[in-house]
Amino acid sequence: MFLASWIWGMAVILCCVSWFLLGRRRRRQGEPPLENGFLPYLGCALRFGANPLEFLKEKQKKHGHIFTCHVAGKYIHFLTDPFSYHALMRQGKHLDWKKFHFATSAKAFGHGSIDPAEGNTTENFHQTFIRTLQGNALDALIEAMMENLQYVMLQSRAPKLQSNAWVTEGLYTFCCQVMFESGFLTLFGKEFNSNNDKNLSSKQETERAHILNALENFKEFDKIFPALVAGLPIHLFKSAHSAREKLGEALLHKNLLKRDNLSELVTLRMFLNDTLSTFDDMEKAKTHVAVLWASQANTIPATFWTLFYLLKSPEAMRAATKEVQSILESAEESISLDGKHITLNRKQLDSMPILDSIIKEAMRLSSASMTFRVAKEDFTLHLENDSYNIRKDDVVALYPQLLHFDSEIYADPLTFKYDRFLNEKGEEKTNFYRNGRKLKYYYMPFGTGIAKCPGRLFAVHEIKQFLALIFSYFEIELVDSNVKCPSLDQSRAGLGILQPSNDIDFRYRLKCL
Repeated sequence: MFLASWIWGMAVILCCVSWFLLGRRRRRQGEPPLENGFLPYLGCALRFGANPLEFLKEKQKKHGHIFTCHVAGKYIHFLTDPFSYHALMRQGKHLDWKKFHFATSAKAFGHGSIDPAEGNTTENFHQTFIRTLQGNALDALIEAMMENLQYVMLQSRAPKLQSNAWVTEGLYTFCCQVMFESGFLTLFGKEFNSNNDKNLSSKQETERAHILNALENFKEFDKIFPALVAGLPIHLFKSAHSAREKLGEALLHKNLLKRDNLSELVTLRMFLNDTLSTFDDMEKAKTHVAVLWASQANTIPATFWTLFYLLKSPEAMRAATKEVQSILESAEESISLDGKHITLNRKQLDSMPILDSIIKEAMRLSSASMTFRVAKEDFTLHLENDSYNIRKDDVVALYPQLLHFDSEIYADPLTFKYDRFLNEKGEEKTNFYRNGRKLKYYYMPFGTGIAKCPGRLFAVHEIKQFLALIFSYFEIELVDSNVKCPSLDQSRAGLGILQPSNDIDFRYRLKCL
């Protein structure tokens, strides 16, 4: 027994030594500085995953504005100079933004490849999202979301709001439930028809139970999403796998066809799935799970951070409330609890520069997205002052949190300043500088270039609607006004807005209107 263990131990050691001597990548002339790490395959993954921002700052200080890290089998060239970001955007001939996203989606959600080159579908997904989440389509989404938010806040949660008593709840839990339920109804419609239905109340309760069950499945699946992106098979996570399958079952076409008021996005995606793809029924459903995840995974934590910072900053709360009240008064919208809902259209929501600044500042402090491009071939990346050779299939990446926390761009970068994105006239501020030079790229929670999140406009409008309704209908406060800001959950670094490491108790009650 001892001999067998000794033999296996020596074999492992020899494999590691062989990898260290023969398998490690060697830096070639003209390539960026290289960090291989000491672990086979993982390379720098553990150190990067523990705290990406500090890891990249350390490497930036050591190597300069571009360097290569071996992370979980991939060689990633991190570009850290914001004045060179445009170099990445103009390399469409040599860099592919779709390959990584298509592969990640198929791996995480369990559908076949959505890359038209693979032959499963001819749909241009990016164009579908732009067509149905921007332009005229955005107006319909805003209108539906406004209606659904008020239904969820005032009717769906009515049992909690009796007799004007304070309700205590976790702030993240509250934001999660309200935004998920409202967003689900907006995109995937309702099971019930409100016109002349004698059993409407019962159907609404059943519908809410189904959506809250979907929320639990969403959270179970979302917990292991970073592991799926990293390449681990979902079958290692039995409960998350089951949760993903249940979400897929709920979004089968045969079930969606029973719902009223489907969004244009979902209706078009169903049509294109049926006419342009060879996916089976469950694969089609899982492309809708991807849409559901994309619509919620970043919007929910962004809503939490925005409301949390408002509750911690009385000055910001006063300014935001005053702006919303002014817009409602100019629109002659009266606030009441008699069943008549407030209406705020796109133009009115776009006329809220203070809320814009607050949301941007909250997202600046909580965003940890990454922009990826995959090299199609060996090529030379030309930056502002020098050039570097990049190998085929290597990844070139931006990590905007480095930008967002740069003290040369944002004074006191770890502090929430609600008016940071306002100029002297109280309008949107777009002039930010580094080393005396104006920056083109200074705020990037949604990515940049052609791969910029197509749903970003809807996401910001959702948060504005949520806040406007909170200000209008509720009194809210933190249970502990001195509570510390929760730390960021670094396990999701690279995926967008980071979740809080712990929830924060707050309380709310209906205003006496």
